[in-house]
Amino acid sequence: MTSLDWKRSSYSGGGGNNCVEIAVPDGRTVAIRDSVRPTPVITVQRAALEHLLAGVRAGVLGG
Repeated sequence: MTSLDWKRSSYSGGGGNNCVEIAVPDGRTVAIRDSVRPTPVITVQRAALEHLLAGVRAGVLGG
């Protein structure tokens, strides 16, 4: 997965030591990695990630 176009969140700051990066290899999946330790890469279904984030934003998930 090294040929993916990795994006870093603008909220990660400039230090580069606390960054999560994502890439979208196709329309159905999202790859996630740590910028400091780029392996392993976690791959999840895009719909599942969207559902998780919606729950966090709504206050249903996370504490």
